[in-house]
Amino acid sequence: MLFFCNVARPITIQMTQAERNKRKRCLVIVPTYNEAENVGKLLEEIFRLYPGMLDVLIIDDSSPDGTAGIVRELQKRLDRLFLIERPGKMGLGTAYIEGFYHAIREGYDLVIEMDADYSHDPGVIARMLEKIEGADLVIGSRYMGNTVNVVNWPLGRLVLSKAASVYTRIITGMPVSDPTGGYKCFRVSALQTLDLDRIHSQGYSFQIEMNFRMWKKGYVIEEIPIVFVDRTVGKSKMTRKNVFEAVWVVWWLKILSMARRL
Repeated sequence: MLFFCNVARPITIQMTQAERNKRKRCLVIVPTYNEAENVGKLLEEIFRLYPGMLDVLIIDDSSPDGTAGIVRELQKRLDRLFLIERPGKMGLGTAYIEGFYHAIREGYDLVIEMDADYSHDPGVIARMLEKIEGADLVIGSRYMGNTVNVVNWPLGRLVLSKAASVYTRIITGMPVSDPTGGYKCFRVSALQTLDLDRIHSQGYSFQIEMNFRMWKKGYVIEEIPIVFVDRTVGKSKMTRKNVFEAVWVVWWLKILSMARRL
């Protein structure tokens, strides 16, 4: 089994990839708002698949459905589960930024972004942590090549998402197949070089901005194919405001880049 664990092992002259991965500390960041129907099942599965190998940080925006309460109950027997409760609905982007700062302060090596609604398969974490060995950012892509791996989305939303990806690549020149995808793994050492205080985007545009800033810094970005399954319970948090923000943020990023102000 790959990734970080607590068992000390002797250092050899040539460490295998598995041995290198076992010495890395990984934090999975999961923002939540009204995910009481999903969060318990998701956390149980993550810790079942990766026992003793990673930590999970839930960042909850005062969910009225009691999401945080479920997490607190699970913390009584899951010592690698952490919770940050915020005073209100503050948005996806600010949640991830808060999680990134937590990872930096606590000395993690890797950070994974993950949705709470089961659209991101926890089993993919293993492949991400393998791929990050040769990269600084790994993106779980729904649209690699000519393939579209999305399940249960209405046609209109699929067309919008795919169009946003094409639009972003054309305007920014960024060579990423799925720039709006939210299932990702970062090296914390790379995050530390970004000016995180300047990132205020939300939703789609937050993912675009993080990818763009990593790319302009010259970091290695890799993609792996994933199957994205739309939530079966709960409601989508995506709003029209998020979509409109993504339309103009690509131009803003391009202008900042041309002015060397990123």
